[in-house]
Amino acid sequence: MPVTEDRLTVTVQGTGDADGTYELECHPAGGTHPDGHGACARLDRNTTWGRSPFTPVPPGTMCTMQYGGPATAHITGTWTGRTVDAHFDRRDGCEIARWDALVPVLPAVHG
Repeated sequence: MPVTEDRLTVTVQGTGDADGTYELECHPAGGTHPDGHGACARLDRNTTWGRSPFTPVPPGTMCTMQYGGPATAHITGTWTGRTVDAHFDRRDGCEIARWDALVPVLPAVHG
């Protein structure tokens, strides 16, 4: 089995059926993630020069005060040679947008 440096552990809670811990390997896609190919493609599209798809919302950002539900996620591992330790939730409009930008790495949440 080839060794990949793009290896993540995705732990999701509060979504219902999609809750759990998944291993995601990219280049080539593999692991236990339910949509490994789609998740790797999303991460590739969202990785740009100088910006990680795991970057938190900057402090002081104005966000809509809407609640997207109790879903939380924690992603750890290595992506493009960098250590990842990112937390996600849906507590306001900025965090909802940040979560939605990573679907299908994170499950789609409606409601």
